[in-house]
Amino acid sequence: MVVPMAGDTMMVYWDRCRKARRKGGAARLPTTHRPTAKSPMLKRFLGRALARLDGWADRLYGWRWNPLYQSGSLVIVCLAICLVTGLYLIFLYRIGAPYESMVRIDGQGWGGRWIRSLHRYAADAAVVAAVVHALRMFCQGRSWGPRALAWISGIFLVFLLYICGWTGYVMVWDTHGQLLATEGARLLDALPLFSEPVSRTFAGDGPLPSAFFFMNLFLHIAIPIGLVICLWLHVSRVARPVLLPPRPLLWTSVGLLTAAAIVLPAPLGPAADLLRIPGEVALDIFYSFWLPAAASASPAVVWIAGGAVAVALLAVPFLTRPREARRPLPSFVSPRLCTWCEQCYLDCPYDAIRMVERTDGREGLVALVNPGSCVSCGICAGSCAPMGVGPPGRTGRDQLARVREFVAQQSFEEGEIVLVACGRSAAGAPAAESGAPRFPVSCAGNLHSSVVEYLVRAGAGGVLVVACPPRDCWGREGPKWLVERLFNERAAELKARVDRERVRVAHASFYDRHALETAVDDFAQALAHLDAPAAEAAIEVDTECELVESAAGRP
Repeated sequence: MVVPMAGDTMMVYWDRCRKARRKGGAARLPTTHRPTAKSPMLKRFLGRALARLDGWADRLYGWRWNPLYQSGSLVIVCLAICLVTGLYLIFLYRIGAPYESMVRIDGQGWGGRWIRSLHRYAADAAVVAAVVHALRMFCQGRSWGPRALAWISGIFLVFLLYICGWTGYVMVWDTHGQLLATEGARLLDALPLFSEPVSRTFAGDGPLPSAFFFMNLFLHIAIPIGLVICLWLHVSRVARPVLLPPRPLLWTSVGLLTAAAIVLPAPLGPAADLLRIPGEVALDIFYSFWLPAAASASPAVVWIAGGAVAVALLAVPFLTRPREARRPLPSFVSPRLCTWCEQCYLDCPYDAIRMVERTDGREGLVALVNPGSCVSCGICAGSCAPMGVGPPGRTGRDQLARVREFVAQQSFEEGEIVLVACGRSAAGAPAAESGAPRFPVSCAGNLHSSVVEYLVRAGAGGVLVVACPPRDCWGREGPKWLVERLFNERAAELKARVDRERVRVAHASFYDRHALETAVDDFAQALAHLDAPAAEAAIEVDTECELVESAAGRP
């Protein structure tokens, strides 16, 4: 077996494949986004665990409603719930009597207790969803290069979320809030920030000033503004960011959190008393899990440990970045072939392509790729009718060369299905070996429609493109644009001469063998009613588009 080097161009790779086949070996298309043997052991372990969990969740919920794929948007839902419930609670809160106002809120069964509980449970769920989202991005290799800004802003989002939760618990001023306040004062006293120790405020020799609770209330309201700014930075480098999950999942999430708040209201702890050491205190596992360890260590140790964790998280984009020789190359544009159709510019999920004035003496615009924003997903290659854009080795022309070689080595049996396998789908998994021929692609969105046309005209009974679930695509919008090109005439569309009944798209995550087998069986049954395909001897596929000037002066 040939093991592809990540720095190889596709033409070099296929040259190595031909040499391997002459020696009796086999070859696989490289996928730059799957864990490799060079990945750290922890990353490989977590990646496999999450991928298997995806497969189980797909079997249980279906890929459309799998909450694991919606972890990022579920954070937004939880924050929105916190905002709405917080606006209600703020009118019932009293700075001069914080605990008493919470008791009064808790005593309102219809208009207070469940809303306070929903506020808390949504904040807890936001932490869980954020951690799941970060783990997925880390294990899928989506935290470096152009995606580094999203990772770093996401870390600041979680940090602000924790500060907001901290101030919220202190505002309650029960024993849990007292512990958080006194521990925070102890840690702040270790820094040269204040002329007098902050801990003296909690000595118990006098009542706490109202200014303390006003400061916490102010921070609790102001921090969400910082969350909005970080969220804007988080999605600033992506086109068409999806901030909310599908409506059924959105309302199901809201309903489950509301039901939990009504059936299991969050308990209110005893009132804080600075003259007493709190006994057993119920901690929030999501926001104050660190309290026991921090309280038993010196402030210096806590600051060093916290700083080390923060530095490690912020350094992930640099620590996970592959060596230069193994990084996927960004897309390029052939100015000679560019027809100024703007389709690659419209389809790029990362706004990495813009239209600029030509410098080759021809009138009009030409596409230009910004290498600093390109993640090498290859979606632009699938959108270019004349096949003049894409990562090196993965343009439409490169794919045509590969499919010609692939067909030359196949003798399609009557009605045989060809699997076009996305590297992150079940058809791209090593365990997916079957009798059906497989044509590998790095991403379903990278697939050019001419490949599908060529396979059908070459005599394949049917072409089943197996893509990863749309909300879990490494290139964000690969499956979405694939379906539009094959069935809804989005450029570069599948030509009308191709029988659409012989083409189908299926979605199956890496470990969802059941979805793959079901899709193959259903497609085979549908093909059984069609006549035997007739293979063409010499297949010609359009590879260039003529520039036709319109009245507006553009093609």
